[in-house]
Formats: sequence, structure tokens, C-alpha cells
Amino acid sequence: MTLRIMTIYGTRPEAIKVAPIIKAIETADGMESIAVVTGQHREMLDQVNTMFSIVPDYDLNIMSAGQTLNEIVARVITGIDGILEAEAPDAVIVQGDTSTVMGAAVASFNRQIPVIHLEAGLRSGDISSPFPEEANRKLTTQITALHLAPTATSKDNLVREAVSENDIVITGNSVIDTLLFATENLEVTFDDERLEALSAARDAGTAGRIMLVTAHRRENLGEAMVQIGQGIADLATKYPDLTVVFPIHRNPKVREAIRPAVEGLQNVLLIEPLAYAQFTKALSLADVVLTDSGGVQEEAPSLGKPVLVMRENTERPEAVVAGTVKLIGTHRQRIVDEVSLLLDSEEAYNGMANAVNPYGDGRAAERTIEAVRWKFAGGARPVDFGDDRTV
Repeated sequence: MTLRIMTIYGTRPEAIKVAPIIKAIETADGMESIAVVTGQHREMLDQVNTMFSIVPDYDLNIMSAGQTLNEIVARVITGIDGILEAEAPDAVIVQGDTSTVMGAAVASFNRQIPVIHLEAGLRSGDISSPFPEEANRKLTTQITALHLAPTATSKDNLVREAVSENDIVITGNSVIDTLLFATENLEVTFDDERLEALSAARDAGTAGRIMLVTAHRRENLGEAMVQIGQGIADLATKYPDLTVVFPIHRNPKVREAIRPAVEGLQNVLLIEPLAYAQFTKALSLADVVLTDSGGVQEEAPSLGKPVLVMRENTERPEAVVAGTVKLIGTHRQRIVDEVSLLLDSEEAYNGMANAVNPYGDGRAAERTIEAVRWKFAGGARPVDFGDDRTV
């Protein structure tokens, strides 16, 4: 019996986390991979597919300018439905919390095709933050057959919501599989000459300190994003030896909020979004990471980087508990104060910079394959990630 597994994804963060899973399915005995992209992120999605030599079997290319969330979900469900009818997969894998995930899960459930939810069980506890991701995750949970939780905390969240433990496997997070692959196997140079020069200066020991910044969350658009820009400008002025590397999101609302505060500051490098391999290298160069991204909260601790998260809550509390991530919100002065503490206090910096990694060991794809075999083909249940360690 050959299990036909369809993986549906649409954004760069999804691609980063499903890529090792797709490659594992492609080489697994008794499995056939069907890759479907919705194109919710276009160029950034294609970059990750190219890096892993993944050629999607279907590409819906759903995005158009000014689409609402409801329009995105409607196009996902309609587009996926025809593919499900044509291919009749044995199960569908979705990852995370995007509109693609929720729409694809609903379409699969309505076709009575089992849903496998990769990165299941993350919860912030606030249905409106992150928006709409928290709701997308919870909705997907209700119609999932196999929950692949990245950590014991995520499993506990699911159990509290009455999900059967017999439907949950703790795999670790596949983002660590991808991160380790990229940092260990790829020779990377930067397209931006300023960033390439900074990398060379870092190698020569003359770069000073580096802070990597990412900001894009929907709930931070508006005044919060303005505060972020002003806080970064204050830090760049306060610490002339600090270079701020800011791959700025293409959302015009992000750019309109950030640019006025930082333009003209020589030590703030506003650059175009980086391809994934380049971003991992930029992450490796940084001394401090300032972000509102979920994925960066998982990746940076693996490289021993202190992470200050510009949010009021997080669905990824494990690194907060471990001490490598700190929630600081988006107020201008709080951003300045928290970054300053790390730059001025060796004790505070070292307290966050130990490379505690509660998210994975690079074997999430392997455990995922074992979990799919166990659930759908009578294989042995895999040993949960974390059973032999404190998570």
C-alpha cells in the first residue's frame, strides 16, 4: 500500500517548515508526495521551494492586490477542492496558522480526507492576537485527525481542549530541521552590498554590535509600528557602534510607519526582504534580535541569540520560560530600555544568550514520517520529542 500524502502550503513560513517534511515523504518507502501551493506569499515562497528543489504539483496563485481575508479563504477552499477531487489523497498535511491552513483543512474535512496538522497546539490565549492566526489554529484543531505538536506545552494545550492523546505526537518543530540544513550546508552571500560588507567586517572582528529587526504582524500595523520605528531610531542614535539590520516587509503600511523615523541614519540598514538562506546568515551575525515574528522566536534560540519580542503575548512560551526570549510589547521607550539592558549589561546578555533550544533537534521530519505511518499504515508509534529531556 502506498500512502498518497498531499501537503498544502502558501506562505514562506509554511514553506520553511514543510520543506523537510516534503523531502522526507519523497524518499520514504511506501509514500507518495503531492505538493500544492496556494501562492499566498509569492516570491518568498518560490525562494524556499527553489532552495529545497521542490517543484509543486499544483500552484493556485491565489493572491491579488487588496484581497480581504475572506476572499483569500474562499479562493483557497474553491481551488483546493478541485485538486482534492482529482487526486483523492489518503491524508492532507497543513502547517501552522495561516488562511491557507484553515481553508485547506476545511476543504479536506468536507471531502472526508484526514487532516494532519503540523505545528499543532500553539496558543496565545487571546483569540484576537495574533489575528487571524490564533483563530485559524483553533479552527483547524477541531477537524484534525493527527496533531503533530512541536513541544509538550503544545500537546498540553490540545489535551486541555479535549483532543485525545492518541491523536497527538510530539515531533519537535521542523523549522529547526530547516535551520540546521541551511546553516550547515549552504554557502551564502548577500545581494545587498552593505550587508555583505558588514558580514566581512564581522569576520574581521571590526563590525561592532549588530541588531537584526523584523516587524510585520497585522496587529502591530498603525501606531504600534510607528512606535517600533521611533524606538529603533532612538537606539541607533544612542549607540553609534550598533548596526541595525532591518529587512523591511513589503507591506506598504509597514514601510510608511518605519521609514520616516530611520531614514538618514547611517547605522540603520533598511534592506529588502531576504531569501531564507540569507536571513539565516543574517541571524547568525546578530548579537540581539528584535522581532514580532513567531518563527524567529523558534530559530534564534537555536543559534544562542537573545530575542526581544514586540508583542504582548505569544503562542510560543517555551523560550520565554527558558529565558532566551522576552516579551516587551511595542512602546517606544520600552523597546529602548530592553535593548539597552542587553547592550549595557554583560550579565543580562549572557542570561539570555545561552543556546537553550526547547523547539527541536533537527529530527522533526523523521518523527513526522513515523507518526503518519503509525496513524495511517499500522506502524509503530514514534517516541515523542522531549521524552528524554525537559521541554
